[in-house]
Amino acid sequence: MQSDVQSAQRTAFAAGLALAIGGSILFSAKAVVIKLAYRHGVDATTLIALRMVFSLPFFVAALIWSSRGAPPLSRADHIRLVLIGLLGYYAASYLDFLGLKYVTAALERLILYLSPTLVIVLSALFLRKHFGRYEWGALALCYGGILLVFWHDVSLEGGQVLLGSVLVFGAAVCYAVYLIISGELVRRLGAIRLTAYAMCVSSVAVFAQFAVLNPMSALRQPYEVYWLSLLNAVLCTVLPVFATMLAVERIGASRASMASMIGPVSTIALAYLFLDERISIWQLAGTGLVLIGIYVLTRAGTVPASKEEVT
Repeated sequence: MQSDVQSAQRTAFAAGLALAIGGSILFSAKAVVIKLAYRHGVDATTLIALRMVFSLPFFVAALIWSSRGAPPLSRADHIRLVLIGLLGYYAASYLDFLGLKYVTAALERLILYLSPTLVIVLSALFLRKHFGRYEWGALALCYGGILLVFWHDVSLEGGQVLLGSVLVFGAAVCYAVYLIISGELVRRLGAIRLTAYAMCVSSVAVFAQFAVLNPMSALRQPYEVYWLSLLNAVLCTVLPVFATMLAVERIGASRASMASMIGPVSTIALAYLFLDERISIWQLAGTGLVLIGIYVLTRAGTVPASKEEVT
């Protein structure tokens, strides 16, 4: 009997680990898919609108399902959820899409991985939380790694790398603020309900932006853009969101977060295969420093339990 229980536990752990790794790889593939779409001349506003067109039905269904039998939301809940949707998913995603015009997929993924470190910095600055030398040392490793990859890309790509890096860093800041303000809500409402609601809000904002900035004729794109947008919506947004949630449920947030560290490595490999991005010793060294820093933060218990990747 005990061996059967242990076998079931090992199976559940293996399934959770596979979900966490698979979700992280799919999230990381987003940058590659976006850069492939840019080759067809589509702009960021249209591209993110197409992503939300294809992903919105899934999140509407998830919101309806997760709200069945749940307590009604208060006015304050609605206000905070709208704020989360606009900041954590709309603003972060849009800045990320813009930034990918100017930086490599590998650098984009590494900058986004700074979100847990930004949570620490913002908490120390505005919430008066104190962290020890252990955490600050991890921050030094992370930002030192980013600096290595940044200077490598500047030497190859030119000055626009700075603009792209600032845009992607802005996305990471938006997502870090989302993590801070969503902590209590996600525990009370559940990750699925919160994420689905916020993604619906984000979709409305994206569609409104498209209506203001672009004519409807901008939706006429080469069929490759539609296919890539569908892949971005389903394989790089919807599936990894729910895979990550299921992984956290099975193996816990800390282990799922550590498993997700395969993301930057998989991005380098995918960018090499599909975008012909070079792999250099500086890039590998910088990636290693960032991953070590994130690992240290995870072991220290300072990475937010609600850490999800949806940008």
